[in-house]
Amino acid sequence: MNSQEDVLLDFRMLGPVEVHHNGTAVDLGPPKRRTVLAVLALAHGSLVTVDRLTDALWHERPPTHAKTTIQGHVSRLRRLVHPTGGATIETVGDGYLLHAPTEGIDVRRFRDAVSASRRDHTLQAPAAPDSAVPTLRRALALWRGPALTGLCDTPLITSAAAELEESRLSAVENLGHALTCEHRAEDAVAVLRGPVDRHPLRESLVAALLDALLAADRQAAAIRLYHRTARLLADELGVSPGPALARSYARILAGPQPGEHTLPAPRTQPSPRSSPRSLSRPADLPEAVLPETAHPEAARPVADGVRRPFLLPRRPAGFRGREHELDRLDEAVAPTRDAPVCLVTGPAGIGKSALVAHWAQRAATAFPDGVLFARLDGFVGTAPAADPAFVLRDFLVALGTRPDDLPHSPAAAESRYRELLRDRRVLVLLDDALSYDQVRPLLPDAAGCASVVTSRNRLESLIAADCARPLLLDRLEPRQGAALLADVLGPERVEAEPSAVRRLVWLCDGLPLALRLTGARLATRPERSLREAAEEMRDERQRLALLAAGEFDLASVLRASVGQLPPEAAELLHLLAHHAGPDADLGAVTALAGGDPAAVRAALNRLITANLLEERAQGRYALRDLVRLFARTLGPAPDPDRLLRLLDHYLCGALAAAAVAGPGGGLPEDVRPPAGAPAFADRAEAMAWYARERRNLVAAVAAAAAAGHHGRVWRLAALLWPLVIQQTKGEWAAPLGHALASAVQLALLGHHGEARWYFDRAGRLAGQDGPAADATDASGPTERPGGTARSLGEARFCS
Repeated sequence: MNSQEDVLLDFRMLGPVEVHHNGTAVDLGPPKRRTVLAVLALAHGSLVTVDRLTDALWHERPPTHAKTTIQGHVSRLRRLVHPTGGATIETVGDGYLLHAPTEGIDVRRFRDAVSASRRDHTLQAPAAPDSAVPTLRRALALWRGPALTGLCDTPLITSAAAELEESRLSAVENLGHALTCEHRAEDAVAVLRGPVDRHPLRESLVAALLDALLAADRQAAAIRLYHRTARLLADELGVSPGPALARSYARILAGPQPGEHTLPAPRTQPSPRSSPRSLSRPADLPEAVLPETAHPEAARPVADGVRRPFLLPRRPAGFRGREHELDRLDEAVAPTRDAPVCLVTGPAGIGKSALVAHWAQRAATAFPDGVLFARLDGFVGTAPAADPAFVLRDFLVALGTRPDDLPHSPAAAESRYRELLRDRRVLVLLDDALSYDQVRPLLPDAAGCASVVTSRNRLESLIAADCARPLLLDRLEPRQGAALLADVLGPERVEAEPSAVRRLVWLCDGLPLALRLTGARLATRPERSLREAAEEMRDERQRLALLAAGEFDLASVLRASVGQLPPEAAELLHLLAHHAGPDADLGAVTALAGGDPAAVRAALNRLITANLLEERAQGRYALRDLVRLFARTLGPAPDPDRLLRLLDHYLCGALAAAAVAGPGGGLPEDVRPPAGAPAFADRAEAMAWYARERRNLVAAVAAAAAAGHHGRVWRLAALLWPLVIQQTKGEWAAPLGHALASAVQLALLGHHGEARWYFDRAGRLAGQDGPAADATDASGPTERPGGTARSLGEARFCS
């Protein structure tokens, strides 16, 4: 047979359909003519009937003169290909036959090369001179894009193109297997990664990539890929992974074994399922992550065949401090307790996962029978939380259960899991849990085992039902925050600007995640001073936007937490973000929300449980700055009527207090006294209320002034007077200034009585000693962080 160099015509089907004559493209004409030629070339050596060509061109609605049209296309194709001497089209009965050299049709060359590669390659042996790799690479190099493009869009053509694509993917799998077995795992990963991304539900292709990742010592990436595929199979098809994928996953959990590169033989067609798959699988799987560098004894077998898996989470880089918390973890899982459980909880970004991952590295030696680890994806935000039934399956496989022997029901799997852990010392790490129901089936009950759970929720049910010891992580102190920034920026840069560092730690709420994001941004800008960075972050309008680095940003982390809230709690969080003062009691929150106090209290408790709200003193609630800034983005500014309700709450409270502690100025005609307004038995009780609400009252004056409620501005300011007299050194210049401006506005609007009352009162007070001097102090409002200027700046309810 002629060599490829002697071929005059080259029929190209593996991409846009083309014919080349001595390297020059031949103009084939319209799509229908190309379709006729492609069908003839694909059937090389076989007769193609007119009916088949009709089906390829028109399918169910051929024109009246379809046969005549086909004859015309064939006649023109003959004139194109016959003069070259490389091919002919023969009429045989009611059909046509293409005569062309095999080497002149790329589909035939591709199939012949794939067949030759199967003869060349022995998967159990290392690379040999007759390796299949070069043959398969030459075969795949023939592809120039999706096969049979530029033809008629009919089922016959679509089916032929899909068959060719199936052959191509099988060749890619075979090439990946061959490279893996020749100890070229990284090359195999490079070959397989793109096709897997384009065909994520092709299990044999995914299995080939899993084997390559395992051989390349990239177990973590292999685990992530398996669970991503399992989720897609469940969501798209409602099935669980098939036998080939399950076997690859079992090899991953067992870890690479010496000399283990014996993989399934290559194939050119998909193999049938050896067993049906269950259609009753839950909707999601966990994304359990193994360390980038596996423990040297990962999945080591013991005498009775049960494996000892050491699935440690990846060691966090740059972990510093938290010595007290590490000691608390040691105490919580001490062997003196039966199956102890420790719950590490705290707000988003506080460093729960990093703390447990760091602790587990040193604690693993105390659990000689293994470590089990799973991410439960409770707060991923882009996917449902992991189903505990499938985490159990992973744990059972890691403990040595063959995939074919896995129990069929979650209850049976749970029993088998606890049976395998009996009389063993195993540490179970469950990261990012959403609920108690998600955690409960995964907790061992053997006395020698221990569990550590991390969650943004406080999981009070876990504490009540399983005696879990809670470890609530607090924000970093300035010294700890400075050490964290020094790890990223270097000690010299941090030590040069200590005051700016303290300011940055404060602006980041002491959150390790926020500090790392800030450090990452500054590390790429060595010319910027830390003072400039702190000044930039003071602007609340852009602070959250600055806390981002690539695909990581604090807003997304907070969004995942808020996404788990019921609607009424999320709405209350949004309202609290617009509260004028630094904290609020139940009465103020109820006035702002306008709901039933019991329902408001329930929503407050839900926010506290989610670690989004703090109860700083009995019955007083506050948001951290970064949560407050994010919560403001959850919707438009609240209805101004809510501000009026809040102002009336404080006005009525101040009037009641002033009535006991000193005379007041009456209420506006349109005031709406709130339910449960405070009442006071004596002056001491009233003054205590003043002290608790001082900053809220000052902020309420500013908020009323910003919203133009002038009648409430001067009354609130006047009702502050008992507090002004008692605490002459305070932030009184600003509220009294607002009151004066409101009095002027009322005068301009014709409310002369109200304005005259305030002016007369101001004149009398100006002649007294003490308070008036403070009210006109030239130093003005304090500018320190958290002081008056900041409180008033945040008190714009409708901004």
